[in-house]
Amino acid sequence: MFSVMRGKNRIIVMGIVLSVLGSVAGCGASSAEKQVDIQENLPFIQGSGEVADYEVPVQIPNILVDQNGFRPEDEKVAVFKGKDLPESFYVYDDNTGKPVYEGKLVKAGYDAALSEYTAIGYFTDVKNEGRYYLYADIIGESYSFKVSGDVFEDVFTSACKKFYINRCGTSLSEEYAGENAHSACHTALAHLQENMQTEIDVTGGWHMNEMADRDTVLGCMIAENFLLAYEMNGDAFSDTTGIPESGNNIPDILDEVKYEADWLLKMQDSKTGGVYGAAVTDSSKGGELFTYPVYVTSISMDATIGFASTMARFSYIYQQYDPEYATTCLKAADRAWTCYFNNHKSDDSTAAFKAAAQLYRATGGKNYEDVLNLYFTRNDFDELFFDDEDIFLGSVTYLSTSQNVDVDRCSALMKLLMKKAENIAAEASQSSYLVTKTGEEDLLKMLYDMRCLSVTDHIIYNHEYTTIIENHVHYLMGMNPDAMNFVTEETERTFLANEAKSGIMNDPQKDALFVFMLSVLRQ
Repeated sequence: MFSVMRGKNRIIVMGIVLSVLGSVAGCGASSAEKQVDIQENLPFIQGSGEVADYEVPVQIPNILVDQNGFRPEDEKVAVFKGKDLPESFYVYDDNTGKPVYEGKLVKAGYDAALSEYTAIGYFTDVKNEGRYYLYADIIGESYSFKVSGDVFEDVFTSACKKFYINRCGTSLSEEYAGENAHSACHTALAHLQENMQTEIDVTGGWHMNEMADRDTVLGCMIAENFLLAYEMNGDAFSDTTGIPESGNNIPDILDEVKYEADWLLKMQDSKTGGVYGAAVTDSSKGGELFTYPVYVTSISMDATIGFASTMARFSYIYQQYDPEYATTCLKAADRAWTCYFNNHKSDDSTAAFKAAAQLYRATGGKNYEDVLNLYFTRNDFDELFFDDEDIFLGSVTYLSTSQNVDVDRCSALMKLLMKKAENIAAEASQSSYLVTKTGEEDLLKMLYDMRCLSVTDHIIYNHEYTTIIENHVHYLMGMNPDAMNFVTEETERTFLANEAKSGIMNDPQKDALFVFMLSVLRQ
C-alpha cells in the first residue's frame, strides 16, 4: 500500500510517445515538470525535411499543498482532485521515503463552479520538523513542503522588504538589496504636466509598476494598510528586516512608511494644500528606465483627501518616535483637508469619512466629528460598511479612538464588523479550497477579506478566523487549482511557470495586504 514510484524512473519514453506514469515528484524539480529531450529520437516528417517538434505537456499534481509549508502546531490541510479518489492518503518523509502518517479524505464532492471533484485531507498530527510530501493511490503525489516553526519568517521579511527594493530616488546597496542593487534613480527635478516650465522636487517614494511610476492614491492606500497592520499586530514587526534604517529602535515597517511619507509631503502643493496625483516617467525620448525624465500630474482631489487620511494616521502613530515630524505630517493633513473641502462637500466621496475618522482620532476636532456623524446618520450606512473600503476603514478607526465617541454607535459598528466577518467565514467554509474565492483574478478580493478577518480577530479573538487566514496563505502558496505558488519563486511550481501570471510581491497593493495577513500569524 505504501509503495510509491518517485523520480525520473517514472518517465518512460517509447518512440515518440511520452507517458508520465505514477505521480508528481515531491522534491527538487518535479518529474512531472521535467523537460525530456526526445528531439534526437523523432522521425523526419515525410516530405518536409524537418524534425517534428513535440512539446512535453507540463503535468501538475492532483494533491495540492502549501509548497512553503506549515508550522508544527498549526492545522495542516491539503486538497485532493479527482473523480475517483481513495479513502486514505499518506504523508511521507521526503528524506527517508518512509510513511509517517495515514489520514482519511473528507468532504468529497463535486465543485460545479470549477467543474472538478475534490476532497480535503487533514494531517495536523504531523508535527516533527522536516520535509514531507503526500501520496494517495490513484492520483499520486503532492509537491514537497516543510514543517518548521519559522515557515513564515523568510516570506514575511521578503514581502516587507519588497518596498525597500522599490524605493525611488536613492541608491540601493548590495548589502541590503542583493542583486537588486542600483544607483540612485530619478533624481533630477520633475516638471509639472500642466506647466512643463515649472520644476519640482519629487524624489523618493515607491515605484508602483514596471515603468517606475509613483502614484499618490495607491501609495496612501498601501501606507494605511501597513499602519493598520502595525497598530493591530505590532509584535510581528521587527527592527531587523535588513534595510538601512534597521537598528534605529523604530520598527522597520514604520521606517518604510516614513520613506513614502517624505515623498508624499513633496507631492503637496505649498500654495493650495492640494496633492498631485502621480509622478510619471516619460519614456518618449528613449534612454534608460532609471534616468527617464519625470512629470507630475495635476492636483487630484482623490489624492488630496487620501493624503489627509494617511498623514493623519501616520502622525498619530509616529508621535512617540519623532513628535516634530509627526506634527509636520498632521499640519499637512489638515491643509489637505481644507483644500478638499474648498472644492467638495462631505458626501461627494466616502474618502472624506475615512479622513475625518483619522483626523478626529488625532485631534478631537469637532469639524471632523461632524462629518463622521453626517455619514453615521445616512440610511445606506450599513450597506456602505459592507461594500465601501473607506467606510470600513473609517469605522475601524472610530472604534479604536480614545476621543469621545457614541457608545451606541460603537456597538452598532461592532455588530456590522462581526456580521461581515461571519459572512466571510461562511463563504470560506463552503469552498472546496477553504477560501472565499478561487480565481487568480479574485486574489485582491481574497486579501481584502482576510484583512477584515484580521481586524475582527484582533478585536475579538476567534481561532476559526485564524485558521481561515492560514488556509488563505496555503491557497496562495500552492493549495489552489493551478498548484501554483503565487508568492515566492523558490518552490517547485510558482507563478514563473506561466508568463501570464505575476507574483503577489510584484504587485505593491497585493503585497501590502499579504504583509497584513501574515502579520496576524506571526503574533
